[in-house]
Amino acid sequence: MSLARRISTVGGFTLLSRVFGFVRDMLIARYLGAGMASDAFFIAFKLPNFFRRLFGEGAFTVGFVPLYARFLGKDVTPESKRAADAFASQVLSWLTPILILFLIIMEVAMVPVMFGLSGGFEGDTGKFNFAVELGRYTFPYLVLISLMTFFAGMLNAVDRFSAAAFAPVILNIFMISALLFLGETTVEKARWLAIAVSASGGGQLLWVFVAARRAGLKVRLPMPKLSPEIRELFRVIGPAALGAGIMQINLLIDTLLAARFLPEGSVSWLFYADRLNQLPLGVIGIAVGTVLLPGISRLLAGGDDAGAARQQNRAIELTLLITLPAATALALIASPIIATLFEREAFTSADTAATAGALAVYALGLPAYVIAKALTPGYFARQDTKTPVRFATVSLVINTGLNFALIWDFAHVGLAAATAIAAWANVAMLYYGLKRRDAFSLTRRTWLAIGKSAVACGVMAAVLMAYLGYFGSMFEADGNLRIVHLVLLIIAGGVSYLVFAFALGAVRLGEIRQIMRR
Repeated sequence: MSLARRISTVGGFTLLSRVFGFVRDMLIARYLGAGMASDAFFIAFKLPNFFRRLFGEGAFTVGFVPLYARFLGKDVTPESKRAADAFASQVLSWLTPILILFLIIMEVAMVPVMFGLSGGFEGDTGKFNFAVELGRYTFPYLVLISLMTFFAGMLNAVDRFSAAAFAPVILNIFMISALLFLGETTVEKARWLAIAVSASGGGQLLWVFVAARRAGLKVRLPMPKLSPEIRELFRVIGPAALGAGIMQINLLIDTLLAARFLPEGSVSWLFYADRLNQLPLGVIGIAVGTVLLPGISRLLAGGDDAGAARQQNRAIELTLLITLPAATALALIASPIIATLFEREAFTSADTAATAGALAVYALGLPAYVIAKALTPGYFARQDTKTPVRFATVSLVINTGLNFALIWDFAHVGLAAATAIAAWANVAMLYYGLKRRDAFSLTRRTWLAIGKSAVACGVMAAVLMAYLGYFGSMFEADGNLRIVHLVLLIIAGGVSYLVFAFALGAVRLGEIRQIMRR
């Protein structure tokens, strides 16, 4: 299966998940708005997701998948598959009790944990107690989704990407159902929404487990044993967890500062803005990271360093082809997008303006997040998890310093700006770190592709601004007309970008046909 096909498979299902996610977020904005209930829910939802990204998508994936792929080998045989499944069974025997013990500890310690996240909401006892309650409802999601990630990692290592990529759709279906059918007040809906999060974890685990069984991946649950393979996994996971934790701490610092020093609603404004910013990151960036890690690991195991570098260059070309125009559009038309998607009932025009400011700034860092997803597998596939940790630590220091420098004058928008700048600093360090060891560098073809995409983005920006100059007033009132004009605005920008991208040779019709056919 080609790199483009694998990325498009994961990206396609992730796009479906993001569509359902947008429906979910529109309903959250409609029923919860940006106030007490939404702030409490978003912090409670962030807590298990922090550890999911830390242990599941972060340390565990980058530690487990390369080792599992190494057992499989470049050419999978029945013997290598049995060895890989035996290793996976050892891992599961450790992962399950650790997760259950951690869940018990966190449920008992939820009050101080939530205080650390929110600062007590500046003495708002009712809001704080509600956040603690919701945190206890959402945290079981971590256990279930981490086990789901385990089976997803096995599937990805054998080039089965569809089931794991579809799993987040299940989360959104559960949450949408809770918003539509359960609860009357904002508080009741937030409570049912938190319960639905954990319930969806069970649905996702069952979905991916069945897919793994159908793929012939068989694991048992033996007694935990500290084998050499498990020791190696722990050795790799430690620095990876620290690195992933530093990146997640960047986001948590934003939430903590917003909850403690900024007006009510700031946590929600940042959440809604980040959700929109996550669309291209989720569809493209996460897809690239998911596909590249096992692929590069197998190539390096076979001694094909040049092939691994080619895959990384190709991935960056493909991702920036879509990410650059997405970032340009999100930065320029943030307000029309937010108004059309969210501004109704509990979500006001003031919320639109505040969220749009954060989105426009977040978007400036979007290409950096995607490029990082293509660069970090170059370290992890070589069993080097320490170097990205050092870079992430520097990025954290930059982010924290900028947070305190910018929050007083620019409020939540300053927090978004600090995050974007720190992301670019991290990418610069990742790239030059690989280049210094002659492990990777951008080729002339890749630089040309990026330059051509940037020129096409400039044309698209002019078209978007011209459209807003004529029809900007159409986004000030709710209704179908606003939706129609947002669709036309996106079409105008997309068509202008594609026309010039084709004219400049940044996009080749044959490649698009190949990807679409697959």
